[in-house]
Amino acid sequence: CFSDNTGGWLKLEVLLERQAMAEAKAITIEDLLFKSKERKQVDKGSIKKDELVINCLRSLSMDAVQKANSGHPGTPMAMAPVAYALWARVLNYDPTAPAWLDRDRFVLSMGHASMLLYGLLHIAGVREVDSAGKALPSGELAVPLEDIKNFRQYGSKCPGHPEYGETTGVEMTTGPLGQGVATSVGMAISSKWLATTFNKPDFDLFGFDVYALAGDGCMQEGVSSEAACLAGHLKLDNLCWIWDNNHITIEGNTSWATSEDIATRFIAYGWNVLRVGDANDVEALNRAFLGFKREKERPTLIVVDSHIAWGAPTKQDTFHAHGTPLGEAEVSATKHIYGWPDEKFLVPQEVGAHLQEQMASRGGKNRKEWEEKLEKYKFYHVEEGKTLQHLIDGTLPEGWDRFCKPFPADPKGKATRQSSSEVLNMVAQGVPWLLGGSADLATSCLTTIKNCADFMPPASSWGNFGGRNLHFGIREHAMGSIMNGLALCKLRPFGSTFLVFSDYMKPPIRMSAIMEVPCIYVFTHDSIGVGEDGPTHQPVEQLGALRSIPCLLTFRPCDANESLEMWKHIIPLKDEPTAVVLSRQPLPTLDRQKYASAEGLHKGGYTLADACSGQEPEVILIATGSEVALMLESHEKLKAEGVRVRSVSMPCIELFKLQDDEYISSVLPNSCRARVSIEASRRDSWGSLIGLDGEHVGMITFGASGPIKSLQTALGFTVEAVVEAAKRVMAGKPRKISSRADVLRSWKKRKLSN
Repeated sequence: CFSDNTGGWLKLEVLLERQAMAEAKAITIEDLLFKSKERKQVDKGSIKKDELVINCLRSLSMDAVQKANSGHPGTPMAMAPVAYALWARVLNYDPTAPAWLDRDRFVLSMGHASMLLYGLLHIAGVREVDSAGKALPSGELAVPLEDIKNFRQYGSKCPGHPEYGETTGVEMTTGPLGQGVATSVGMAISSKWLATTFNKPDFDLFGFDVYALAGDGCMQEGVSSEAACLAGHLKLDNLCWIWDNNHITIEGNTSWATSEDIATRFIAYGWNVLRVGDANDVEALNRAFLGFKREKERPTLIVVDSHIAWGAPTKQDTFHAHGTPLGEAEVSATKHIYGWPDEKFLVPQEVGAHLQEQMASRGGKNRKEWEEKLEKYKFYHVEEGKTLQHLIDGTLPEGWDRFCKPFPADPKGKATRQSSSEVLNMVAQGVPWLLGGSADLATSCLTTIKNCADFMPPASSWGNFGGRNLHFGIREHAMGSIMNGLALCKLRPFGSTFLVFSDYMKPPIRMSAIMEVPCIYVFTHDSIGVGEDGPTHQPVEQLGALRSIPCLLTFRPCDANESLEMWKHIIPLKDEPTAVVLSRQPLPTLDRQKYASAEGLHKGGYTLADACSGQEPEVILIATGSEVALMLESHEKLKAEGVRVRSVSMPCIELFKLQDDEYISSVLPNSCRARVSIEASRRDSWGSLIGLDGEHVGMITFGASGPIKSLQTALGFTVEAVVEAAKRVMAGKPRKISSRADVLRSWKKRKLSN
């Protein structure tokens, strides 16, 4: 209950009704929405139709959140005019062909406002598509009204946050704040790259724009700053971020946590900054979007001042409208203020017709002309046309791997970062849309594509927008997000840094796995082999962290030929992201006449050496990467002692686990429980392969600074240590769990004794 002016108390429903009636008498919805001078010259019939679409979006959001008793109603209510102005007046998008490659992209970076997007997709009549991206002949909607009624329910096409691949028309999965805007930079880069690579005189096939709608949370996340800085540097004038400046986050007013001048910060980044003082002013929004379209030097930030839960009599401008339903009484009162019938999930026929008519006259027309132009392009530019069609279809050119050559045996060998670099350049010749770079570590990670330009603004004289070598700067987080944007536009991106810095990239790697886009994350300097740089640069727990991500394949090749087979396996993948983990130090290139073929990598793990003479092994050694050479030395010693030993190379644990039981048992028979895993990382990844009866030769603590040989000896990466572990497990006496705790306690005491 609430106090009234006479000191009495009123029930909430009565209060809301009185407030709603007072609001309705004092001002009309038309006055609020279209009070600008410019609107007076616009046809009143058009105003009414615009108003209907906007209020339908708002009401659908309120109704869906209320029915689900979960969600975020306030932002869709505030941003409905912004979304309408963009989709109806500007966006080059055809709802009947939502997978058209040159469509403008709209990214809802503030994914909690998902009902705004679902409402748009429904009212715009976006069609459902098949696996090839073609609209279904039935004309089925991507987001039927029934799914909106089941918002946030299991199996609905309207999950709590937008999910790429689950709902047609959703350009990317959003929810983790900042990821959407950062990923949009990759989309803008894709547009520039496609245009420079494929456009010809009289054939402007590509030039799409990218719009991202962001909230205060997106602006505060560090990844948005990284991405915005790079976008300004690259002069991505096809990129427009729209900032919903409502001063509200979950805890309350943004003044509690920030006082920076965000607009000035973006000016410093090299952005064009525009402002719309009233989110309800459709004409002002339209002018701002046109201002973006005219800008030819800089990305654009449009600051839109808004009121969260606009029109709600007691919830407007409060954090209560951010993440909870308004309540039935508040919803009814708000609809009254909008002049909207108090009917749930109402979508009048004229609402869809008005929005769809505007989109068809622009995006629909342009898409049809584009398809006709594409057919002519393929006739006049045959080779480029073939390449482009492969890119569109998600297929590889015939003989794409013809440049891949095996490596001869070499006891000295080379670092897998080096062999991987060589194979990357072999593959790049056969896959023209493979591109990428590093977070300022190209000369260390060795990920430069030779004889190819750098991706740079043409005016910089350092490259052009068709370059395949990207320079992300020291921005690992943004690099991962930008890679997702590139992959979502059908390019094949890779990005590299040291393995220890994969921690900076966990959010976008996880997003790659959720969206099932085939980004290639290249991580070098993969262990204590980094040596003198010490524990800050020596990864210990990172391998386990990567392997813990569902749907991510993590490869750690042991030599040059496993590196070759690894790339040959990765390139055809369509929906699996991969992490490539490579050594700094040289590793011997194994003699494949003596040991099994590296083609076993395609199974994830394979028997590399076997001294069992057709009998069951007494002990199985399993290793990855740089520790495979140590495993083989230990193998020879055990073999010399008459032990039936099997040695298994396990370059990708996740891929091995995807094989059938028959194959897994042929490599790791259940009858042999004496197993030793050898890897310069923690035991966490190995439990399912070595079991309780096995033992792990690996890292328990962090590393230390020193030459690699002395570190390996001090930390137990020796033949003697592996052989002793093998004998313990064969005797059924593996080290106890407590032994690892003893090592950790001893390690901690080292500082106290100094």
